[in-house]
Amino acid sequence: MDSIKVEPLEVNPLSPLNEHEDPEDTETYSAVKDETKVKDHVVVTSFGTPVDDIQSSLRVGRKGPLVTQDTTFFDTMQSFNRERIPERVVHAKGAGASGYFEVTRDISMYTKANIFDKVGKRTGIAVRLSTVIGESGSADTLRDPRGFAVKFYTEEGIWDIVGLNSPVFFMRDPMRFPLFIHSQKRNPVTNLRDRDMVWDHVTENHESLCQILRVYSDAGTPWGFRHMDGYGIHTFKFVNAQHKAIYVKFYFLTDQGIKNFTSAEATAKTAQDPDFATRDLYDAIAEHRYPSWTFCIQLMTFEQAEKFKWNPFDATKFWPKEEFPLIEVGRIVLDRNPDNYFAIIEQLAFSPGNLVPGIEASPDIMLQARMFSYADTQRYRLGVNFLQLPINIPFRCKKITNYLRNGAHTFCNKKGAPTSYTTAFCGPRNVPKAAIKPFHVSGDVARYNSTDEDNYSQCKIYWKSLAPHDQKNLVSNIAEDVIYAAKFLQARAVDAFTKVDVELGKRLLTSIKKMQTTKTYM
Repeated sequence: MDSIKVEPLEVNPLSPLNEHEDPEDTETYSAVKDETKVKDHVVVTSFGTPVDDIQSSLRVGRKGPLVTQDTTFFDTMQSFNRERIPERVVHAKGAGASGYFEVTRDISMYTKANIFDKVGKRTGIAVRLSTVIGESGSADTLRDPRGFAVKFYTEEGIWDIVGLNSPVFFMRDPMRFPLFIHSQKRNPVTNLRDRDMVWDHVTENHESLCQILRVYSDAGTPWGFRHMDGYGIHTFKFVNAQHKAIYVKFYFLTDQGIKNFTSAEATAKTAQDPDFATRDLYDAIAEHRYPSWTFCIQLMTFEQAEKFKWNPFDATKFWPKEEFPLIEVGRIVLDRNPDNYFAIIEQLAFSPGNLVPGIEASPDIMLQARMFSYADTQRYRLGVNFLQLPINIPFRCKKITNYLRNGAHTFCNKKGAPTSYTTAFCGPRNVPKAAIKPFHVSGDVARYNSTDEDNYSQCKIYWKSLAPHDQKNLVSNIAEDVIYAAKFLQARAVDAFTKVDVELGKRLLTSIKKMQTTKTYM
């Protein structure tokens, strides 16, 4: 068999470091082992003037007041006061790294996206892995879904997959998303996590049950970030060079093997090392044990979508692998830790709306809402020009030409290029629209309440797929949490899970009653 020729990986030439800074002159705490080797640097202000004493302020006499002409002090404090940016509303606590995606199978018959145009091709990526609900200082070992986001730096622009470690989402209608997140956050009166809020929402919205079952299984406490799968969640659309389309879902299957904590193990690890997942990822890469995932797809034709027993665009549903088998496409490898966490990982900004030619959105309304919401929140967090930050810029595009101008933190303003669309001067032109056959959704535009759709059958499939010890842990994990909610919410939880499976409901009720009798939850 002929060996695959691998092209050299193109790396982002824009460093998050100051362009005048010599990386070799920047010593880190971990790099300096011998104090005699520390280099003699000259401290300067942000406007470039030397500082004679960075630890002392300018004042009148030894006991006198501060003077306002101390520009060094004000330069330092005004910067310090603004060091923090708004943290993400969700996915605030996370870790990340850079690496590459390598194609292992030709899928050009399905998509014209040039990231897949030949076997062996490598494309640079940045990945952020995270918890969902906790704040930026929370533990990354807590029971929670995990975010799994991948940014591909293609020649045709940025392609982002913004997913989870679960194939399903909490709701199918985006109007319910803020309500769900509010129920998971802190009580506005006590500033504490509130089980009544959590279980009130869950037991009112049974479309969340499929995800809740996964979160309260041991998959809700993964052993770090390296031992979990990633899922794109939503249905997307591949379009090939002949303008033929097919629906697609994306998967990242860990090559390290699935590994989870039990509830007790996760609690112990949280007490011992609340940054375990972050540390484990960083150490693995630093020790050249590069984590990797196999990238797979599922495909569904338009005709199959019309006949599928569930709505193929419902984010609370998965496509059974028996009907739509996984097709291996490539793999992603993380082989480079960030030089600066804030510059590279905290400012790393994703959006499901970042798509490239050959990959399009489906009618999934949850996806369409996230395509707006993610880009909007990045403009709030990082500013209108967040895509000009080195970690987010589509650097592999030959030239970024458009009519966007100005705004805070503009680094590139297209010099003297035309600022309005023109055919007389050398401004960027429109690309002719490809004759792509659209998917026509029947029905009128209206507000459709989908709460009464099938919320249970896939939950039952998941419950039945678990091994006996996993079922036992799932029941115990739910009981250990819902026992802190009001008794009527405990009853509603039992009712909800009974609708999934009678045996599941019975076992949950038994476990709750046992805890109430023994008061083991006090």
